[in-house]
Amino acid sequence: MAVSLALIIILGLSADYLFRKLKLPGLVGMLIVGILCGPYVFGLMQPEMMDVSGDFRKIALIVILLRAGFELHKDTLNRVGKAALTMACIPAVFEIVGVVLVAPPLLHISYLEAAILGSILGAVSPAVVVPLMIDFMDRGRGAKKGIPTLILAASSVDDVFVIVIFTIFLGMYGGGEVSILSSLAKIPVSITLGILVGIIPGYFLYKLFQKYDWRPPKKTLAVLGVSILLTWLEDVCEKWVPIASLLGVMAIGFIILEKSEPIAHMISQKLKKLWVFAELLLFVLVGAQVNVHVAWKAGLTGTLVVLIGLIFRSVGTYLSLIGSGLNFRDKIFCVIAYIPKATVQAAIGAVPLAAGVASGELILAIAVLSILLTAPLGAIGIMIYGEKVLDHGELSPYKFKDLREKLELPRVGERVRSKKYNTVWKIIEEKEVWLPKSEIPGAETYEGDLVPAIHIRYWKENSSNAPGKGKTMVFRYSQFDPSFHNHWEVLYEW
Repeated sequence: MAVSLALIIILGLSADYLFRKLKLPGLVGMLIVGILCGPYVFGLMQPEMMDVSGDFRKIALIVILLRAGFELHKDTLNRVGKAALTMACIPAVFEIVGVVLVAPPLLHISYLEAAILGSILGAVSPAVVVPLMIDFMDRGRGAKKGIPTLILAASSVDDVFVIVIFTIFLGMYGGGEVSILSSLAKIPVSITLGILVGIIPGYFLYKLFQKYDWRPPKKTLAVLGVSILLTWLEDVCEKWVPIASLLGVMAIGFIILEKSEPIAHMISQKLKKLWVFAELLLFVLVGAQVNVHVAWKAGLTGTLVVLIGLIFRSVGTYLSLIGSGLNFRDKIFCVIAYIPKATVQAAIGAVPLAAGVASGELILAIAVLSILLTAPLGAIGIMIYGEKVLDHGELSPYKFKDLREKLELPRVGERVRSKKYNTVWKIIEEKEVWLPKSEIPGAETYEGDLVPAIHIRYWKENSSNAPGKGKTMVFRYSQFDPSFHNHWEVLYEW
């Protein structure tokens, strides 16, 4: 397995670098590496790695969904909430209807089998979409209208909706008693419980981090451990009650962000570094699951079914955004962002075959084909069109986040030690300001007229002084000022 990990790292990083040089998303290169190294092409992956690939992919997906949660501001969610709900259901329904209409005459399968196929194809891939949206949010793109947040929220609920629909159709094929109404009722129950089982541990983690000043890596590992347990809880409880654990993972980040933005940003910064490795695992191993021989059997007819389904899906996505306040170009971006398929199709594509569905092998072939067609093309479309469409105002608040990460500045509540005088101080206030570049020495070459800067107030910690009393001082930090680490180091209890 160690050799397989080495291949994932070396070849994945190389492909990522090459594709970025070509102005293409690096994840496309990682997917191709996975396909070539997987058991269906050159077979370079050891069997042990393929046996545990599901767990590795789940952990990697948890990392990126946590990052997504730590970016979900309440005011932005309120602004896009209605559009996110309609986008979570309508596009998938349209795609299922489209497949049901064209698959029976083209593939010579029954309408129920076509419905099963449509429900597999109807899910968008969070593994592809979420990292790209996070990248836009990290750079402040689309912040004014909250478009990346809209797609993040919608794509997470979309998978829950589609999997429930798939379960209904598969149950109907098996001939057992299936209550459609009770099955549909699982959707809001699953979503509600998923959010609830995320908010509760998220709140306890926030209180724990408030009470004990742990180092950021330890806080990050605690959050990651709890998130993995949530996905285990979903597996344990699925016989009795459905839980959308991946929504719970996002809810953990959301509640910590709402309660303490400084703690949330510290953890998010560490997750960003962890994502470098998790991204390699996720996309290379997703690619390794793709059986190109099975996809080849689907042929041109299977390709036509996938494309017609995408056309119906695109119409549904556009209609679901009516009244959202987005203009035509914004809506087209959302349409493109809803094209990629990968994780759900790889996870459930083979289920009909195992369940004895007559056309199970054909359904699996088209599911695999949909990954090969839509994951790379969708990712490329998102990157290229997103750069043209998503706003990036000069005064974007994300520039402060970028500045803070580059300078590794402390947050309110953290304790620091003066390297020169060996005295301990506490951060009691921080203020984000835009300053004319004429006021900052060395900023003459800065592109904009205003430069982002952060003022930090230090209070000298002393047993004889009550909080808020005693000596304080303020320092300014911008990309042109002396580094924080030239004079200070952050102190932690553990």
